[in-house]
Amino acid sequence: MATGKVIYSFDDVFSQIQDGATLIVGGFGLCGIPEKAILALREKGVKDLTIVSNNCGVDDWGLGLLLANHQIKKMISSYVGENKIFEKQFLSGELEVELVPQGTLAERIRAGGAGIPGFYTATGVGTPIAEGKEHKDFDGKTFILEKGIVGDLAFIKGWKADPHGNIIYRNTARNFNPLAAMAGKVTIAEVEEMVGVGELDPNHIHTPGIYVQHVFEGTAYEKRIERRTVATV
Repeated sequence: MATGKVIYSFDDVFSQIQDGATLIVGGFGLCGIPEKAILALREKGVKDLTIVSNNCGVDDWGLGLLLANHQIKKMISSYVGENKIFEKQFLSGELEVELVPQGTLAERIRAGGAGIPGFYTATGVGTPIAEGKEHKDFDGKTFILEKGIVGDLAFIKGWKADPHGNIIYRNTARNFNPLAAMAGKVTIAEVEEMVGVGELDPNHIHTPGIYVQHVFEGTAYEKRIERRTVATV
């Protein structure tokens, strides 16, 4: 059941996800990841997914859960160093990987959301990243063409939202989420707190509701730490 943009179960919208879909997922490490949506995706069991996200979680949490369930066919990401399942599937040829410099990945997602099909960047020139890509000189400097990314769906994690889908993120959990929200043909936001219309200060809204089609209020977030580091006092 749904009321406007507010949904009470991911089942209400997951019928839109087909095998082979491209999904853009917010988060950085385990910070600001849409935990509940990922768990629901695992239960749905869709396969051959292309996932666009900064990284692929860890072995037993985040997007790593979808890897372990053999649901991901291709990862487009910047960092892959915390997941042994990822390493195993990549080396065996089961998982296709497109590594993208982090700033380029952010700009590709932003460009896709802004309706920009491509842009030139100097990042990656002269490296394997540039192989097979168009090169062009501007003012005596070489750049490569990178294409914008648009997903069939985007999954993001917010802190607070109103029923119109206006989103506020908390601190560094903001990371890739605003970009991902723009670049999905359909964007599903899960948040920790739903407030009434008019309760969010318009000056503090990070993602306007125009980019969000569905909002889900989750509870009991684990908020795991990817790699805990403590200091001896």
